[in-house]
Amino acid sequence: METAINNLFLPQFAQAAGPNSTMMIVFWFLILGAMWFFLVAPQRKKQKEHAKLIEELTTGDEVITASGIYGTITNVKDDRFVVRIAENTKVEIQKSFVQGKIDPVAAK
Repeated sequence: METAINNLFLPQFAQAAGPNSTMMIVFWFLILGAMWFFLVAPQRKKQKEHAKLIEELTTGDEVITASGIYGTITNVKDDRFVVRIAENTKVEIQKSFVQGKIDPVAAK
């Protein structure tokens, strides 16, 4: 039984150890590098831009939340913003839920 298993698998391993295996390893590193370049790097860039946006927001800035609500920041706290979304209506939202800053000149 053991010799039948050896006869089935050992020739495949012997072939994999040749020069083709080096090319295959290089190929996989190229594939992983391309995946990182096209998937991970842009996502990291977007995260850094969002963090920079959050740090630059101050009282009086008009923002849009991730749920699509427009409002004006009335107070900045450590981990959240107080946003006025209508007259006499204020909500507290977590900083990470701010999707973007609205340019008042471009909005009009």
